[in-house]
Amino acid sequence: MSALPPGSRAPSLVQAARYLRDPLGFLPRHQERYGDVFTVRFPFFGRIVYVSSPELVKAVFTGSPDVFHAGEANATVLEPALGPNSVLTLDGEPHLRQRKLLLPPFHGDRIRRYGELMLEVTRREMESWPVGEPFSLRPSTQRITLSVILRAVFGIHDEARVERAGELIDSFSDRVTTITRYPFLRRDLGPGSPWRRFLAARRRLDELVYEEIALRRAEAESGEGDDVLSLLLRARHDDGSPMSDAELRDELLTVIGAGHETTATALAWAMERLLRNPQVLARLRDSIAAGEDDYLEATAKETLRLRPVILDVARKLTAPATIGGYELPAGSFVVPAIAGLHYRDDLFPQAREFRPERFLGGKVDNYAWIPFGGGIRRCVGAAFAEFEMRTILREIVSRADLHAPDPAPEKVKIRNITMTPQHGTRIVLERPLAPIA
Repeated sequence: MSALPPGSRAPSLVQAARYLRDPLGFLPRHQERYGDVFTVRFPFFGRIVYVSSPELVKAVFTGSPDVFHAGEANATVLEPALGPNSVLTLDGEPHLRQRKLLLPPFHGDRIRRYGELMLEVTRREMESWPVGEPFSLRPSTQRITLSVILRAVFGIHDEARVERAGELIDSFSDRVTTITRYPFLRRDLGPGSPWRRFLAARRRLDELVYEEIALRRAEAESGEGDDVLSLLLRARHDDGSPMSDAELRDELLTVIGAGHETTATALAWAMERLLRNPQVLARLRDSIAAGEDDYLEATAKETLRLRPVILDVARKLTAPATIGGYELPAGSFVVPAIAGLHYRDDLFPQAREFRPERFLGGKVDNYAWIPFGGGIRRCVGAAFAEFEMRTILREIVSRADLHAPDPAPEKVKIRNITMTPQHGTRIVLERPLAPIA
């Protein structure tokens, strides 16, 4: 079979508008109407073939990395921000070389060593919350996760530098949104144009990043420093060569993008769902008080299922490939649809309900629950992100008596490539924080 999979015949602009209006509903509706493999047309990106069954997702994730190029697909959106050396924009051997160096700092005991730092930052931020006044939680979780990234990954501890870095990253993130969403703006249209402003914000952030690399490189030569940047400076490729400053810069920007805003958003969604499902919040609070972690872990996983921070993960074919009975030509984008999978009732009964118990006592299907992607391209920082999410969520739930001023669920708003709560998860802290246990 050589024809493309079925899909809407609506113009690409109309399909894009529908996606932007209802990101979480768009892909599940297509899966229900057209089946496990379908075609969507978007401006600038052309035809995209989505797959939304565990079997087809497995075929994509385990397909030859020489044919299913994730880096090339990601680069169409991410390279202006992350650069050509990012683990997200590389393919083949270069990708494996970078991934091999990045994995150790984000796994095992090294992650748990950052637990006290995560708690310290969270507690300091929570002390600033007003009592009895509505405020948006997501900016607060952003400050927490950014502070953790700057300290644990960059090794920055000076408060003035942390504040400066936060301002530069916020400015950079604001500029990225426009050029990510509208690729035709990635050219110089004169003073004040989105591209000029993006380049200026990138240049200012790069200056700070290269300053930190130089500072940490001097410290690394003495073997001191256990932050991720120091560990990467001491790491070596198989040929004995160190990572270059350009490689380090691109990976550090990747960590900021993939490990800061995403976790902050996931935490905001967790509280948005918990405050609208009081029976779940009560059970979580009881389990934490009992010193148990199973339900906390299940709550984090259920949040990432019901409110995935990103909605798909892309591959670009370098050669023809058969997917779901359709022979797709080279150059095609093949994209596992995260929401298309996560909202299937046959995989997750009553899929639109927030039910953490579905993740208790069982192994997660690596091809049905895919908030971090999968295969050899699974997010390097997934374990770090889940640990951080559990650590911060435990502290908030156990100490803060919160309610949502509006009982209606918050809709989804797209920021950069992430799905955020429309109002940033509006909450009210009803009384002063409980003492630290």
